[in-house]
Amino acid sequence: MTEADSSQGPRRPQRGVPLDPPPDPLVNGDHDRPSELDEPVNVDPRPIERDNSRRATADAQRPHPTPAETGGSRPSEDRIRAERSGGGGGRSGRKSSEDKSNSPFEIVLIIAVALGLALGIQAFLVKPYRIPSESMVPTLIVGQRVLVNRIGNRFGDPQIGDVTVFHPPSGAENANECGAPHADDQPCPTPTPTKADVNFIKRIVAGPGDTLAIVDGHAVRNGKRQREPFIQACGEGEECNFPKAIKIPPGHYFMMGDNRGASDDSRFWGPVPREWIIGNAFSTYWPPKRIGLL
Repeated sequence: MTEADSSQGPRRPQRGVPLDPPPDPLVNGDHDRPSELDEPVNVDPRPIERDNSRRATADAQRPHPTPAETGGSRPSEDRIRAERSGGGGGRSGRKSSEDKSNSPFEIVLIIAVALGLALGIQAFLVKPYRIPSESMVPTLIVGQRVLVNRIGNRFGDPQIGDVTVFHPPSGAENANECGAPHADDQPCPTPTPTKADVNFIKRIVAGPGDTLAIVDGHAVRNGKRQREPFIQACGEGEECNFPKAIKIPPGHYFMMGDNRGASDDSRFWGPVPREWIIGNAFSTYWPPKRIGLL
């Protein structure tokens, strides 16, 4: 029997020749069997674990979404900086509470210091006074305010012509009481021995050792009539003429108002001891139109 004769009985397969060669998946399109390009079937869990670790690393490197994208809220940079600078919410809260607790004390301290300075200045340096009467017109009017130097006389003697604040002798505030008998045409030569509690403001017209008489309201010191352009005319009253001179005692000063016809002064209650002088008025600050030096 030859090979060409296929009609005689079954043929025996040849050795070494496959019966049915396996189909090529790349040729026949069979996708039921995995190839090297397909993702492996979930048979072994270990490759999946490795994939998960790589995904976690990628997620960590991926930028976080903003609050607007996620709909959530993140602490603002201002709040973070505030907490870092304050050292935490609790510490900043304690600081703010301490500041609040200290603020009333600080206010009281500032007020006390300011009050102490004001009182110290008035007691030892400068003090304001209000003019209560017309005795110093036209130099000072009623209601005008002046500043008085309280320390100047500690380093020097009062001068003739100074406008001065002082305590008058007792009795000067009510009855024009003189401390010694004297003639009617003579000024009062001696004050009462004690000072009054009130304050007067007048001008010094004579000092210790000077002789003084009054003629037509003008001071005649040591025999010479003084030039006094600042006074208001005295008139013809008895208070305008004391022609008989007196001598001013040591350490005393004779005071007269510039309104010579309407001033109760040393003509009636005598010279003033130096220790009763408070200070010299050097400036006026009210009303505004009269601001200036004296």
